[in-house]
Amino acid sequence: MNSGSHHDKAVQLIKECGASATAARVQVLQLLLAANTTASHQALMQAATDEAQPLDKVTLYRVLDWLVAQGLAHSVTGQDRVRRFGVAHVHHGHAHFECDACGRLFCLADRPSAQPRTPPGFEARHIDVTVHGRCADCTHAGV
Repeated sequence: MNSGSHHDKAVQLIKECGASATAARVQVLQLLLAANTTASHQALMQAATDEAQPLDKVTLYRVLDWLVAQGLAHSVTGQDRVRRFGVAHVHHGHAHFECDACGRLFCLADRPSAQPRTPPGFEARHIDVTVHGRCADCTHAGV
């Protein structure tokens, strides 16, 4: 997908929520759509700056929280305690892979195969599954 189609898709997804497609919302969702992995707040700030469209730190946090609340994005926290964001509409209820060498977090397309049983009377709302190991880049680099 090129940058124009990321922009169009971002506008479409936001409008489908019945919300206004503000410039900041579109820009942040477009950055998430363009990423091939989850991205931290800092990485998104850098990507916006690299595209000569810098974002205010507070605006970015607010937009990310809004996107998560709308179900357009999801967040996951890595072992380093850094919160990372990804596009949620791609696949719901998915697992993640965290590279122990470089720390990147990737969304996995497959849902976890089995839901653990909860004690009687408990109600599970969501499951967070993270697979740990080395990503392809680190494996090939011998890291």
